[in-house]
Amino acid sequence: TRSFTDPSVSMELLRAVLQPSINEEIRGVFNKYMKFFQTAAINVRDNVGEEVDPEQLIQETCRSCLEQAKLLFSDGKKVVPRLPHEQAVPKRARQMDEELSRRGSPVPKKRKGRPPGQSLSNDRGVSGMAAWKLKVSEPVKRDGPKWDPSRLTETTTFVLGSRANKALGMGGTRGRLYIKHPHLFKYAADPQDKHWLTEQQHMRAIGGKMAYLLIEEDIRDLAASEDYRDSVDLRLEELKPFIPPAWMTEKMQKHMETLRRGGDVPPPEEPPE
Repeated sequence: TRSFTDPSVSMELLRAVLQPSINEEIRGVFNKYMKFFQTAAINVRDNVGEEVDPEQLIQETCRSCLEQAKLLFSDGKKVVPRLPHEQAVPKRARQMDEELSRRGSPVPKKRKGRPPGQSLSNDRGVSGMAAWKLKVSEPVKRDGPKWDPSRLTETTTFVLGSRANKALGMGGTRGRLYIKHPHLFKYAADPQDKHWLTEQQHMRAIGGKMAYLLIEEDIRDLAASEDYRDSVDLRLEELKPFIPPAWMTEKMQKHMETLRRGGDVPPPEEPPE
């Protein structure tokens, strides 16, 4: 048993009391820069293909920022572990990080241009996007009636993700829907699914690019919400819903169950175009 007079115990108790306030302030800092992460993640999706998950990229980047911030409090003996993708960072970039941490400054000298706090509401790919409130280390919740596989029946209608983006007024940038609403169920069509979708003229042959299917009811619920119902960009006629064959619905049921239980999403079977 450790005494409350133990310095480490006393400091830990203080930290526990202050932690909620600290977390709120950290969240505020990330929200300040989130517009940059969003824009970059969307650009990656546009350049690489729809198999890229922008939300995951943003989460990884935020975690990387937190890992680098630890260097500000390094005692010079312990090495802060880097994330796997940081191993390939050029030596000059690593030296700059270390130099900044020694100076006690988390950011380099300001450059000319727009300050981080200035609104980007008119930027391409960001217009109309609601502020993405970061919840540090909070996983996407996949529970409730919308994540019950039994809701997927042989009469359930689906829409293509690309059409859902257009219907909600986000057609200019692929993938924005998935960033703004990470709790939506989406299913990545495999080659067999794509073949059926193409044969039925629900979509054109798209080579190696990913095609996501979403539940029509979920998209219409979003369209009726406060965020969209008064939007002049709402185009629900773009949805073009369809009923997939039973074998495809069964695959989507299994996929939903896997995600609901916290399982990993299988990697795409085809490379980006």
